[in-house]
Amino acid sequence: MRVRFPPSLFKMNQEKKRFYSAVSILIGTCIGAGVLGIPYVASKAGFFVAFAYIIFVGLMMLTVHLYLGEISLRTKSNHQIPGYARKYLGKKGGHLMEFATLFGIYSAIVAYILGVGESLSFLIFGEGVYSTILGVLFSVLMAGFLWRGMRTLKKFEKIGVGIVLGLLALIFLIFVKDVNLANLYYFNIGNIFLPFGVILFSLMSFSAIPEVKVVLHKNEKLMKKVLLFGTFIPVVFYILFALIVVGYMGANTPQIATLALGKVFILLGIFTMFTSYLSLGNALQHNFMFDERMKKRKAWILTTLIPIVIFLITRIWDIFSFTKLLGIGGVISAGASGILILMMVKKAKKHGDRKPEYSVPINWFIIILFSLIFILGVIYELFF
Repeated sequence: MRVRFPPSLFKMNQEKKRFYSAVSILIGTCIGAGVLGIPYVASKAGFFVAFAYIIFVGLMMLTVHLYLGEISLRTKSNHQIPGYARKYLGKKGGHLMEFATLFGIYSAIVAYILGVGESLSFLIFGEGVYSTILGVLFSVLMAGFLWRGMRTLKKFEKIGVGIVLGLLALIFLIFVKDVNLANLYYFNIGNIFLPFGVILFSLMSFSAIPEVKVVLHKNEKLMKKVLLFGTFIPVVFYILFALIVVGYMGANTPQIATLALGKVFILLGIFTMFTSYLSLGNALQHNFMFDERMKKRKAWILTTLIPIVIFLITRIWDIFSFTKLLGIGGVISAGASGILILMMVKKAKKHGDRKPEYSVPINWFIIILFSLIFILGVIYELFF
């Protein structure tokens, strides 16, 4: 006797698969190199200062994520972020968003190459002397994954995010007993603004949202739920990770937090950067293919080769530290992108060509407040 399952059950399972895939892409993009820098800036400014920043910036970024999600839902065609900016803000807006997107993604990918190279070198050899070679080898491996495209992204994001969250739970259980509360109560007013850029970088997932729309094909009603879960989970992750590392290491917390804390921590760092690299690289490649009308081979070369060149330049001339790279990449890319998204959503509400599954109110107070925060972050990171 053949068992027939009702169509509604099949539809529900498909919705769950798409929901988990979409959330994994958003979390995997968000939890990357930035998380490794948060404990360092938290140890310099104070854990509770960083805690306040994570909550505040998390709420701000959730709002902007929801606005960008609404923009994508108000648009019939699929674009990467510069494509949406070009549609609603014209050529100049598109060029500005292109710069912000490229700057942010390339900064992130270079940070991932640097971080994974250091991590693998310490994991295998116990020192960082082979970090440059291993960083390049890692980027070559990732180039192979990116060539395979969206199928690889959906498969490895879910696996990678599952491993990351599992490792965090294991680390919390192992190290929570070693947390020294005195380390958490430290406060340095001179470094009170230091965590902003790194935390902003760590919570920026703009480039993943167009990919989320593609994954949710015909299930766009899940977009709002995906954005809520995909932003909330990294916020909790960052708070717990900073609490454990700062509570355990205190003032001795290194710039790449995992390197001084054992192999489990190093593995955690590698997996977080792996999932983020995969998601951001895929978004960048799609930007070149869909919005810039490039052939796949050229888009793939620009996505994979330029970060390697930039990485080698930064290593040879020792231009940026790990956290400085995160801070500058965060405030410039997130600042410019955030302001443009706020302007785009106003236009999309009037000129969109599709009825969205949700709508978030916006007014000039929100636009001005968020824009001022982004601008002040850029000024501080670049000049102080």
